[in-house]
Amino acid sequence: MAKKILVIEDDKEVLKMLLDYLKLLGYETEGAEDGLTGLKLLRTANFDAVITDITVPYVSGIGIISIIKKDHPDIPVIAITGFGAEVEALAQEKHADVVLSKPFEMKELKKILQKLL
Repeated sequence: MAKKILVIEDDKEVLKMLLDYLKLLGYETEGAEDGLTGLKLLRTANFDAVITDITVPYVSGIGIISIIKKDHPDIPVIAITGFGAEVEALAQEKHADVVLSKPFEMKELKKILQKLL
């Protein structure tokens, strides 16, 4: 059975690109354009990993990481950001498993997912 990944990203083009790439790799995917929708999806389905942008509307990526690690500590979380070292440090402090800086190469994401899953 394919691993299921939740992607939370408010940039529609980036979200589509990530979902398409993950499907190409054989993963099942669900996407959300804001943190609130992402958290609702997390309550209604089982995911093997979560990829979240740090800056998404309603509930920030930092908030999402905190909630996931409190409620589902076994789910790996990959945080993506274009905001540099300070935000990356905050994501790591909240126990994101990996923090990727934008722009990143898709093959890097592939390697990270293979390692985490």
